[in-house]
Amino acid sequence: MNIESKVKSLIEETINSNGFILDEVLYVKEDGNNFLRIVIDKNGIVDIEDCVLVTHLIDPIIDTLEIEDSYILDVCSKQKGCE
Repeated sequence: MNIESKVKSLIEETINSNGFILDEVLYVKEDGNNFLRIVIDKNGIVDIEDCVLVTHLIDPIIDTLEIEDSYILDVCSKQKGCE
């Protein structure tokens, strides 16, 4: 099972139970940095406070995984895209 699948299986229920939709999980390398990108959606507009909330909800869960390389957790909105 790849990192994306493991992360998705661990966080999807928490995200859904808090009124959000897990749209995508990506583990990508950009400019020499690894990003664990969590793309969320909901009914209505996802704002920065929503992204911060989801980050706080899922960060302790993701920390239980033993991901070998360091990474940056990036929670972003489907509507606005990720950067």
